[in-house]
Amino acid sequence: MEKPRPDKVATVGEIAEKMSAVDVVFVSEYRGLTVGALAELRGALRTSGSEHKVYKNTLARRAAVDTGNSALVDLLVGPSALTFVSGDAAATAKALKEFSKNNPLLVIKGGVLAGDRKSTRLNSSHLVISYAVFCLKKK
Repeated sequence: MEKPRPDKVATVGEIAEKMSAVDVVFVSEYRGLTVGALAELRGALRTSGSEHKVYKNTLARRAAVDTGNSALVDLLVGPSALTFVSGDAAATAKALKEFSKNNPLLVIKGGVLAGDRKSTRLNSSHLVISYAVFCLKKK
């Protein structure tokens, strides 16, 4: 078996660190969105304390398994972006939903809530928003 390249190991470590540090991770498909549209989305998400980033699916899958977020593995197919939520999960879910209304090319695939390191897979965008709001009310 071939030894992994140091840059890939570092990227997996970066993703795993972010997944471990946040409460929620959303996965979305960005196929067809322009660079300007993605920059606009990143700006909107930044105001709610979130980070939207594109990684290679293979590296993101490995980090998801390493951090106990294996529910993300099935979602990481095709052009996928990860949104790391360290702030208000409901505001982030709302920002993603609003952006996808104006830009139907953004597809919210789902996400995981990493409360006590258990992954809860969220499938539809409506379920993502509902679950985020439920968790915030629960706190």
